[in-house]
Amino acid sequence: MKVRVTREPLLAAIQSAAAVVPSRSPKPVLTNVKFEAQEGRAVVSATDLEVGIRIELDGVEVEAPGTVLLPASRLSAIVREAAAGTVFEISSDDTAAVVKAPRSQFRLPGEDPLEFPSVATFPEEACFELTTPLVRELVKRTVFATDNESSRYALGGVLIELTAKGVIGVGTDGRRLAKMEGPVATVGGDPADAQPIVPSRAMQLVERCLASAETPVHIAVHSAEILIRTGSTTVSARLVDGRFPRWRDVFPERPEATKVSLVVGPLLASVRQAAIVTSDQSKGVDFSFETGQLVLSGRSAESGESRIELPIEHDGETVRIKLDPRFVSDFLRVLDPATTIQVELTDSQSAAVCRTDDGYGYVIMPLAVDA
Repeated sequence: MKVRVTREPLLAAIQSAAAVVPSRSPKPVLTNVKFEAQEGRAVVSATDLEVGIRIELDGVEVEAPGTVLLPASRLSAIVREAAAGTVFEISSDDTAAVVKAPRSQFRLPGEDPLEFPSVATFPEEACFELTTPLVRELVKRTVFATDNESSRYALGGVLIELTAKGVIGVGTDGRRLAKMEGPVATVGGDPADAQPIVPSRAMQLVERCLASAETPVHIAVHSAEILIRTGSTTVSARLVDGRFPRWRDVFPERPEATKVSLVVGPLLASVRQAAIVTSDQSKGVDFSFETGQLVLSGRSAESGESRIELPIEHDGETVRIKLDPRFVSDFLRVLDPATTIQVELTDSQSAAVCRTDDGYGYVIMPLAVDA
């Protein structure tokens, strides 16, 4: 194999692939990236057997097609330290791979490409099509609520419900739940409805690899795998085993609930201030929705007390609830500060439900009042 490729597209591909490459593995071959060269193009791929990625590089000058394995960490360092616009020549023989630049040359020990696991390509079949801005928001607004430390494996992923009517992404750790909805289209036919649970880190990788806002995102779901294509990149992931919670039960219709509209920026600032005096032993903040104002109070024996007043439009009965300020802040941070949210409350023992007008919902379970 012998190819020439410019630094910038090569570096971008390697950095994306490196997010998948394990730092340690019982299979040392997985610490490499696979570089496949064909006429006029090349593909960089990586996998840890749970998540895989394929990135197509255009504009590659292929003198001799072929395949080579390159150590991911060393190749990344070589390309990163080169000057902008550097053209690399990558070649291989039976024992090693050679990476050349105008004033540098590296000979890297090679491994047999046949030992590298195959990384799935996006199938030629009916699939779902989403917009890039929707996918970006869906990932950002749900992944933070998942729980990779739980013994309930399903909580370590995002449930993606796909139908011809739309897409719903849900993330939960059992104490709070985030839900994002949006429109969907189909391509190449009518794919079957699907409800895969996708590993959180695979979702984060997809967000990192998203192309321009105008480029659509395609999703194909198989029995044990999901494939997501964005631009020249395809991410594949094994689905998470387990039963996902019945999340719709958490979003009950509560016509009697008190509804209060709040602006994200001022609310986030107030929550942060109230939380300054909280501790691990006394981590809750009291939210008191009173006529014309929201009063946030925090206290702990070692740090003192706080009282923050935020003017709001509310003229109903006073409603009090104690919430974990971290869970409230996590939700507010993924929204634009100018966004208006609606908070639904019934009493101090029932969940607080927050909604936006673009399909986003968030549920927080309350803390005990005497916590």
